[in-house]
Amino acid sequence: MQRVAFKMQLKPGFENEYKKRHDEIWPELSQALSNAGISDYSIFLDEESLSLFAVQKLSAHNSAKELPQTEIVKKWWDYMADIMETNPDNSPVCIELKEMFFHE
Repeated sequence: MQRVAFKMQLKPGFENEYKKRHDEIWPELSQALSNAGISDYSIFLDEESLSLFAVQKLSAHNSAKELPQTEIVKKWWDYMADIMETNPDNSPVCIELKEMFFHE
């Protein structure tokens, strides 16, 4: 099991909308994440900077790198593009984070 973390950026004023959309995550997107070997996926908000901090576990034989090519993920990106910083393809701007400490 591998843990990965990354950060994204929320646009000002969209904190509640971001939470609402994730509380109502589409079942087919949730299933796609599970099928790709992603589990224990959490996103935290730094309310001061509006940075989103995400951490997830990847199974040994995951296919997470293939998710960006799926229609459901592209559809989710389009849905979220108005409230987050995005790349030209509407994918969220993600900055991978280096693990500095872990305690189990």
